[in-house]
Amino acid sequence: MRILPLLFIALLASARVHAGVVIQHWIAPSGAKVYFVETRVVPILDVQIDFPAGGAYVPQAKSGLAGLTRGLLDTGTTDMDEEAISARLVDVGARLGGGVDSDRASVSLRTLSSAAERNAALDLMRSVLSSPTFPNQALEREKTRSIASIREAETRPDSIAAKRFAAAIYPGHPYGTSPSPESVAAIGRDDVVAFYRSHYGAAGAVVSIIGDVSRAEAEAIAQRLTEALPSGGAVAPPAPVVKPVRQTVKVAHPASQSHVHIGLPAIRRDDPDYFPLLVGNYSLGGGGFVSRLMKEVREKRGYAYSVYSYFAPRKLEGPFEIGLQTRREQVGDALKVVAEVLDGYIASGPTAQELAAAKKNLIDGLALRMDSNAKLLGYLSTIGFYGLPLTYLDEFPARVRTVTAEQVRAAFARHVKAENLVTLIVAAD
Repeated sequence: MRILPLLFIALLASARVHAGVVIQHWIAPSGAKVYFVETRVVPILDVQIDFPAGGAYVPQAKSGLAGLTRGLLDTGTTDMDEEAISARLVDVGARLGGGVDSDRASVSLRTLSSAAERNAALDLMRSVLSSPTFPNQALEREKTRSIASIREAETRPDSIAAKRFAAAIYPGHPYGTSPSPESVAAIGRDDVVAFYRSHYGAAGAVVSIIGDVSRAEAEAIAQRLTEALPSGGAVAPPAPVVKPVRQTVKVAHPASQSHVHIGLPAIRRDDPDYFPLLVGNYSLGGGGFVSRLMKEVREKRGYAYSVYSYFAPRKLEGPFEIGLQTRREQVGDALKVVAEVLDGYIASGPTAQELAAAKKNLIDGLALRMDSNAKLLGYLSTIGFYGLPLTYLDEFPARVRTVTAEQVRAAFARHVKAENLVTLIVAAD
């Protein structure tokens, strides 16, 4: 049993701060893009492989296919069943993980970097990636579980609000589509196999490696994990996003609290306005108790316990959202205050004091946001998948520091336009 040593080493790693991160990049012989950071602080290896296999690549009638495909990868391979895979992970003290979102599906591995443990764990990851069998029994089990989860979520106002809000700001687009009991029930094993073969190829794979290995070892690891992947070509991007028209959508529900979402599709991950919007949003609603929305909506008027705003950039235009919960009889008053704050912020931008506080928080907090290999792996995979500069982390403080109030105001004016704002209220009178 090597799980306890691995967890202990991970705790040691979390106390370290990565500074001056050097990212190496190359294309493997398989065609996969590779991003590598060598760090010898602790004997751990972290690997993540991302594929253009998120929910946006699935037709509406089969919504849920991306999640099912990713979730079934480790339920059986040509030489191991699900129990054998779990037992092998325990034996080598490794952790296999990952997930799926709108843009990508990921498979990750954390293992000791010593040769015996590393090789056993990498062999297992290669098998899961390259020879999954997608057993029918596991498929039916996961479909049943997914359908039950969807039906339970459809009774909760927060889940209803999130689902309906996405559909409202992305009308007719995959970003706005959520799995339904009907779409999940319609998925068959042939669908899963076809999606895997077309979206999990080496040509679209992005391999992120960080840890106690050399460049030569990292090259061998990347090729080892991707050389036997499906031979499908590059995956076409989803259809362009069309901005919605301004509207208010009210959804009946007996809850005493109204759930409110306000927003629109706003920004791609590679947009040059990313930093002005990141800095500006801290002052608007991303900075907790120091944000304008929190001060005006909660502290001064007591309309909500919490109110927030954020930008979530994606491959295409990801959402800008303001969210809060308030008593249904005062939702109109709360919305009026939110509108006044947002309109005022778009018109004038942050004050000098707000701008300075936002910059300090974002710059000072960077070290804590990547104080372990696991956190740094998240940044590394984002840099690779979205094609950001290799110097992104080193340049982050300077990019934040040079943002001006006028740049914030102009960026908000470009991306948060009143004629496209959608307001969604669940539990509305």
